[in-house]
Amino acid sequence: MYLKKIENLLKEAGLKLRYEKGNFKSGHCLLEEQQVVVVNKFYTVETKIQALSEIVQQLQFDVELLSPESRKIHQELRQTEIRL
Repeated sequence: MYLKKIENLLKEAGLKLRYEKGNFKSGHCLLEEQQVVVVNKFYTVETKIQALSEIVQQLQFDVELLSPESRKIHQELRQTEIRL
């Protein structure tokens, strides 16, 4: 599942991911000082993937720390715009 692969990428990058209820304008909240990503838990899987892909595109982190599979996902997300 693609969502699980993105979740693993964020974990390997040292970020904590939480699914919470909330009224986020963009569907997610990034708390940079705490290295926490919060995504609306009521979103569909497709919308969660979209929100997480936007976060991955915005963040700067050491790609060398990622597993080969996560590096591949990271590269895909950085090079393409996901439209669902």
